[in-house]
Amino acid sequence: MVNSTRRNWMKKGMLLSGSMIFANSKGISDTATAQQRTAMNEKAKITQSILDRIGNTSLIELNNIAAGSRARILLKMEAENPTGSMKDRMALAMIEAAEKDGRLKQGGRVIEYTGGSTGVALAFICSVKGYPIDIVSSDAFSDEKLNHMKALGANLTIIKSKFGGMDEALTRDMIEAARKIQEDNQGYWTDQLNNADQLVNYHKMGEEIWRQTSGQIDAFVQGVGTGGSLRGNSEALLKRNPNIQTIAVEPSESAVLSGEEESSHRIEGIGAGFVVPLWRPEIISGIEKVSTREAQDMARHLAKEEGIFAGTSTGANLVAAIKKAKELGSGATVVTLMVDTGMKYLSTELYNS
Repeated sequence: MVNSTRRNWMKKGMLLSGSMIFANSKGISDTATAQQRTAMNEKAKITQSILDRIGNTSLIELNNIAAGSRARILLKMEAENPTGSMKDRMALAMIEAAEKDGRLKQGGRVIEYTGGSTGVALAFICSVKGYPIDIVSSDAFSDEKLNHMKALGANLTIIKSKFGGMDEALTRDMIEAARKIQEDNQGYWTDQLNNADQLVNYHKMGEEIWRQTSGQIDAFVQGVGTGGSLRGNSEALLKRNPNIQTIAVEPSESAVLSGEEESSHRIEGIGAGFVVPLWRPEIISGIEKVSTREAQDMARHLAKEEGIFAGTSTGANLVAAIKKAKELGSGATVVTLMVDTGMKYLSTELYNS
């Protein structure tokens, strides 16, 4: 009697969105088709892949830190991406482009040199898609970034820095190490400084900013690492309105874009020490030089005064954005990027004090 009742209950009660669920010796098994599962997920607001969470980040108005500027300063919250960085956008774009044209085949190996956030983003994408990855990085970058890459399955090669900071020699040593790994393993080298595939997702970010501001934007401010994010966003925004000012940010200690000598600095993620291939000065309205100390102080103020916990490059962006906002005056809107989360820098001099 009990067994009969149980069978009847299972036949009549276990229907989910029109798909029969039945019991076998291993338990309950769902026979819904892939299309039905997709429909159920959409109805229930379930995201099918963590990769779908890349992009469409919030735009937040700063109310305290820029109170004296008179203009409105908006911060694009790229820390909302899965690894806490805007680099998820570029990593996905580079991998998808290589998959599409055959440079990266199923089971293929990915190789990159990186200051950390790009490496974390690539390791994340590769973990989801099932690609092994070799990353060349350095002790100049935070332990959090290096440990994050390892946690995501990356094989790391660490290049020692001379002064504990970023400079041209370190960048070129990392590039050479990546080249040798590629030669030995015949993998796909994303080569971020020369890879224009990243631009497509930065164009999308520029379109997000245009929609979020309803086209009411007077200036866009961003630091130059690969040059991809500044260029991609600027190209998209200038296509919408050629009068938008686009401001590049670089370390004052290594202001090569401004024609000065390169040197070591501690603003992770920008300032490669030479003019990067993706740099396009003809679309840039101006360059702001920001010191490591200024960038660090601003990042700390951002946390204390706005509750937004970000890294040093975000601090540099804000120093330049506030200066531009004061110049433009009342009624203007300046947009810049929260490049990544401060959680990546807890062990560094930025917050470890």
